[in-house]
Amino acid sequence: MRGVVFDGKRTEVVDDLEIRDPGPGEVLVAVSAAGLCHSDLSVLDGTIPFPVPVVLGHEGAGVVERVGAGVTHVAPGDHVALSTLANCGTCAQCDRGRPTMCRQAIGRPGRPFTRAGRPLFQFAANSAFAERTVVKAVQAVRLPDDIPMPSAALIGCAVLTGVGAVLNRARVEAGDRVVVIGAGGIGLNVVQGARLAGASRIVAVDANSEKEEAARLFGATDFLVSADDVSEVLPTGADHVFECVGRVDLIRRAVDLLDRHGQAVLLGVPPATAEASFLVSSLYLDKSVLGCRYGSSRPQRDIARYAELYRGGRLMLDELVTRTYPVEDFEKAAEDAGAGRVARAVLVF
Repeated sequence: MRGVVFDGKRTEVVDDLEIRDPGPGEVLVAVSAAGLCHSDLSVLDGTIPFPVPVVLGHEGAGVVERVGAGVTHVAPGDHVALSTLANCGTCAQCDRGRPTMCRQAIGRPGRPFTRAGRPLFQFAANSAFAERTVVKAVQAVRLPDDIPMPSAALIGCAVLTGVGAVLNRARVEAGDRVVVIGAGGIGLNVVQGARLAGASRIVAVDANSEKEEAARLFGATDFLVSADDVSEVLPTGADHVFECVGRVDLIRRAVDLLDRHGQAVLLGVPPATAEASFLVSSLYLDKSVLGCRYGSSRPQRDIARYAELYRGGRLMLDELVTRTYPVEDFEKAAEDAGAGRVARAVLVF
């Protein structure tokens, strides 16, 4: 079985992976397509520490091959999008409808893969850069068969994180003014989430001027190459600023760009030990700094919701897929993604 393996020093596309059968409450999925997210690249450069060797990937879609005992909501042949949220469903946070806060959902990587008899870790409870993967049943969300797999794959991370941050965490309202710092895969979904919410101004900021066309396509009313210019279009500041890059200096700028009662939402991933600073007094006009994990999503509800918005022509998915690559071209896909040449590179099997 083919897959992308990182051993701590280099990445290799291998063809000798093996995977165990699904156990109770698990699903075996034949992966059709998987988006290459910057979180995958962050494992490679050490920004996200993760045990190795590991099978990469976490944004995928495919077809159910087998289900374990007790699984009833999906069956072999179903098309599914995969979430990274292997939440338990029974703890206090899950019971409150906050599955992203489940303590079983992060920090306990499984090892369903083997190679030459040696176990390999599973990235983000998912490992979508493999021909097959085993996930918890709660991670497999059934989709209509008419959604193209490369587009369906992106719902499980980029869309859940970006659109979810707008609708679930920030709760942007009609007429609000929104600034989005970073117009990559996550940022574009924040932009279209703000459009769905009815924001009156959506200012996309990215140092790469070539991203303007995509940002405006997804709903940006303004595009700037520097956050220093935001005051020219929003003189009193923004109601919501989303930092989608993961740089501490931009986190500070996000706070500084807020109007009274505004909130800065942090989506970018800086190094694990990074610290950001801002003037404490700048928050006293009811301003807030909000963390956001995985769009504060409820994947079984939200993935199905976004699929219907796509089918109704309100949510863009196909436009996110800049280019598809056979899995053997992982290095080229990673190079294009790292250079910002694509909104989303998608590996296909």
